[in-house]
Amino acid sequence: MRVLVSACLLGEPVRYNGEIIHVEHPVLARWRREGRMVAVCPEVEAGFGVPRPPAEIRGGAVVNPAGLDLTGRFKAGAERALRLAREHGAQIAVLKERSPSCGVRLVHDGSFSGRVVAGSGITAALLRENGVAVFSENEIDQADFLLQILEAANLGE
Repeated sequence: MRVLVSACLLGEPVRYNGEIIHVEHPVLARWRREGRMVAVCPEVEAGFGVPRPPAEIRGGAVVNPAGLDLTGRFKAGAERALRLAREHGAQIAVLKERSPSCGVRLVHDGSFSGRVVAGSGITAALLRENGVAVFSENEIDQADFLLQILEAANLGE
């Protein structure tokens, strides 16, 4: 079984500012060895470059600091991520919290002030609506636990 993972969490330089982050976690290391991970950056999939202006969710729309509505492009990137999940049979995703695409439980509030609020990014919401269990980088152990349950259930069929 494969797992969709935000590419930025795997050290790929796809974040809006080009910053490289890399989450070191034993579960991710094991998934890498097992060939389970499918890396995705919905914003790059939507054709945004790196670096790019930041974007936040304001009033249900994704906007940049100038107020330009980017929602359509973010939805297109989310659709590509969903298609990737389906192509690879990924029933679980581990996504970058606070992102307008991948935020699982928290997103920036649209003021570009650094404040966060409860909410989901465009991709996280679409995946969830389509039956993919979505976890943040802070919930990797929980994602692995669900993966083990799903695999055990598949073996019992």
